[in-house]
Amino acid sequence: MVSSESVNTYLDELAQQRRQSPHTVSNYRRDLRVLCSLIGELPGACTIDAVETHHIRRFIAQLHARGLGGRSLARMLSAWRGFYRWLGLHGEMTANPIEGVRAPKSPKALPKVLSPDEANRLLDSSSDEVLEIRDQAMFELFYSSGLRLAELAALDVSSLEDIQAGEVRVLGKRSKLRLVPVGSKARAAVVAWAQRRCEVAGTEQSALFVGQRGGRIHPRVIEERLKQRALAQGLPTSVHPHMLRHSFASHVLQSSGDLRAVQEMLGHASIASTQIYTHLDFQHLARVYDSAHPRAKRK
Repeated sequence: MVSSESVNTYLDELAQQRRQSPHTVSNYRRDLRVLCSLIGELPGACTIDAVETHHIRRFIAQLHARGLGGRSLARMLSAWRGFYRWLGLHGEMTANPIEGVRAPKSPKALPKVLSPDEANRLLDSSSDEVLEIRDQAMFELFYSSGLRLAELAALDVSSLEDIQAGEVRVLGKRSKLRLVPVGSKARAAVVAWAQRRCEVAGTEQSALFVGQRGGRIHPRVIEERLKQRALAQGLPTSVHPHMLRHSFASHVLQSSGDLRAVQEMLGHASIASTQIYTHLDFQHLARVYDSAHPRAKRK
C-alpha cells in the first residue's frame, strides 16, 4: 500500500537528486495533498494505489467546477502523473491512472508587462539609504537581464566580477547554466550596492543580496520590496519580479526582433515558450498602427 511516506520520499528525491527548486517542490507537495484529500472523499477505504482513471477524471471535473482553470489543472495533473510514474519505477504501481487524462483548455492569457515609460519610472529612483541601494541593484538586474526571482536571490558575491564585465551567470531551471548580458545601469547599480553591502551583510556571508538581518535575502522580501517601490512610484498595477522578466523579453523583442536571442537570454528550453512575446510585440505594433495610419484613425 502506498503511504504518506512514499509522498515524502518522492518529494525529497525531487529536491535533492533532481535538484528541483523549492518553489516547484512546494507546488508538488500542495498538488499531492489535494490528490490525497480527493481520494479521502471517495466512498470506502480507497487508497492512492487503488485509484483508477475514471476517479482522476472525476477529480478534475470537481476541481474545475470549484473554479480551477485549465493551466492550474494541467500543472496539478503533471504533479500527479510524475508521482505515479515514480511509484511505477519503484514497483508500487502497475499502471498509471493519470496517463491519457487531459485538463480542460482555458484561454491563453498574455503575460502582463510594463511599458518602457513605466519601467523607467519604476527604476528612476535615488536614495542614500543602504536597503534602497540594494533594491535598486536588484530591480535593475531583473529588468536588465530578465532573471527569475530564484536566480537573482541565489547570486553570490563571486558573481560581481562577471557583472562588472557586463554579464551574469545564473543556474536556471533543471540546473541549466546560462550567461546573460548586464546593461550599464544595472552594472552601476550593483557596484553601488557592493560598496555598501558590508553595512548589512553578516560575517562570511556569500550571498550578493542580503536581508536586513545580514543573511541571504528571501524571495518574498524581494517581491514585497518591489511591490512597495511600484506603489511609491505611482504605477497603476501591482508589479512582481516576473513582470520585470516579461517586460525585459517584450522590450528586447520589440527593439531587435530576434526571437532566438530572447530565448537564449530567458533560458527557455523550447522556443514555443518564448513565442508568446511575439503576440505582445504584435499588440505594440497594432497600437502604433492605430495611432499613425491615416485610414486607421477613428473620427
